[in-house]
This record gives sequence, structure tokens and C-alpha cells, in this order.
Amino acid sequence: MSDVQLTREIGRSGVKASAVGLGTWAIGGWMWGGTDEAESIAAIQASVDAGVTLIDTAPAYGLGRSEVIVGKAIAGRRDRVVIATKCGLVWHTQKGNHFFEQDGKAVHRYLGRDSIIHEVEESLRRLGTDYIDLYITHWQDPTTPIEETVAALEELKRAGKIRAIGASNVNRVELQQYIKTGALDAIQERFSMIDRGIEADLLPLAIANDVSILSYSSLALGLLSGTIGPDRAFSGDDQRKDNPRFSVANRQKARDFSDAIRPVAERHSASIAQTVIAWTLAQPGVTFALCGARNPAQAIDNARAGTLRLSPEDLAAIDAALAVKLANMDG
Repeated sequence: MSDVQLTREIGRSGVKASAVGLGTWAIGGWMWGGTDEAESIAAIQASVDAGVTLIDTAPAYGLGRSEVIVGKAIAGRRDRVVIATKCGLVWHTQKGNHFFEQDGKAVHRYLGRDSIIHEVEESLRRLGTDYIDLYITHWQDPTTPIEETVAALEELKRAGKIRAIGASNVNRVELQQYIKTGALDAIQERFSMIDRGIEADLLPLAIANDVSILSYSSLALGLLSGTIGPDRAFSGDDQRKDNPRFSVANRQKARDFSDAIRPVAERHSASIAQTVIAWTLAQPGVTFALCGARNPAQAIDNARAGTLRLSPEDLAAIDAALAVKLANMDG
């Protein structure tokens, strides 16, 4: 491993951040079996102390709880972090399209100007800051033209409230519309060794237009972390409990894959999770890899992936194991 964290620019915004980012969906507790605030704060601070500067959150993660926890964790450290948060999943209005229920509240997809202006102020308050480095539309709203949404985001940028503009969970047509505005710096999409759908449609467009890609679920909700074996049990509202991706058979496949790439990891004195994250960051067009952590040990382990440099031979060995051990994974 190198001692230097890999850093990259977010699109053409001039904003630079660590290639490994801390994702805080689990810290919000919702769909992850709850959260421990003190341990979550410790995880965020450990991540920053280990060289991670990119922290990704969203209002929808626990109806603001994740943002509040992030805000507490970065108090006195704001100049050391690049904050990405989101807009477009709202519970203060019934406009747009109903998406889901959380804690008795109806959450809608809505990206109208009025809502974005309201949301950014709420996020700034919860985060305890006066600007957001990367502001991302969380899920797309078919009731609002993308041009209207981007105009509102550009207004916030001119006002100094956000520094870069992103979009998440887009299809090819939506990405083309965002690119046409000339304002898009990044997209955030699901991508991992077993979720590679963006390679055929979104990734080439992003590369051609200098749009950064932030991968989320880089460890496939922990399945590729090397720590979830066939005997693991999930409880409460943990989304993995009834997810076919986490069948016993698939968890065994993941364990077999971990064993197959262990020689690569050991050559670098790295963990399986670090090796998987480093592979992700080596894929063409993938600029940042977001990885969740709920305690300091996980945070530090993920952070060290940003100092791992895999050789072409390492990547070839991992790809070979991937083709054999993780083929035909259902879910």
C-alpha cells in the first residue's frame, strides 16, 4: 500500500475529494436495523482522521437523522471534508410522485424549484454548515422538467450555497438531458462487481462528457466485504433480511470469491473489502467509491483502500476469480 490517499476532481467543478468516500445511509438507521449515534459519530471522525474527505449523506436517510449525525461529527472539522448530500425525496409536500412510506410519513419524488430551495436550507441547518460541496438529485421526478431542476441548482451555486451539481439514479435519456444543460458534474449510481449495468449505457456518456461517477453500494450492501458468511442472520428492518441477493447460496459464493482473491489481498497486506474497493476505483470512469461504515474499525478499513494500488496482474487475477466465483448470482 501507498501512504497517499487517492484524490480526484468532481467533474470540472474544481472540487477535489478522496476517491474513497464514506456513505452514511446505514448511519441514518432506516432499513439497516437502527443506528447508534455515538458510534456513528466515531465512525465518521475515524474516517476523516484516516484521510477520507468525501462524506455522502441525504435527507431521506432516516428523515434527516443521517445529516444531523454527520453535522455533529464534522463540527470543528468542516474545512477537512467535502460534503455530498441530496434533494428530491421530500415529506414536506405532496407534490410530485409518491415513492414510499418512512416512519409514518409519505415520501415523494419532487424536484421543483420551490422544493429544492426549501430542502437546501433544511440540509444546511441539519449539517451545521453554510455550503454543500456536491448537491445531488436523489431520484428523478417525472413531473418536473430537468431544465427547471438544473436552473434551481445553478441558482444555488451562484448564491454560494452549493459548489457542484450531481444527479443520481438516472437513465440514459435523463443523463443526456442533464449533460445538455452543461451544468452536471457527477452522477451517483449503483455499481459493484455484481452490479455493472451502468457499463453499457451511462458510463460511456459520463466519460465522454467529463462527468464523474460516484459508485454506491460498492461492496454490494456488504456482501462483498469478506465478512458476511453463509451463517449470518439479519433482523429487524434490515433490508438484507429478505433480499434474494443475500441467500445462503449467494453468501457462500461471496465467501468462495473472497478465498479466491485472498492471495492478492495478502500481497498488499490488505483486507478483502479494501481489495474490492480498490478494484472498483480501477474501473474506467468510476471516480469515487462510496462505502458505508457503522463503527470506527469499518471506517478505517475502508479508508485504507484509498492507499491501495492494484497492478494490472492483480486486476486480471480478480477479474478471473470474479468470472468464476460470482457468475450467475441471483437477486
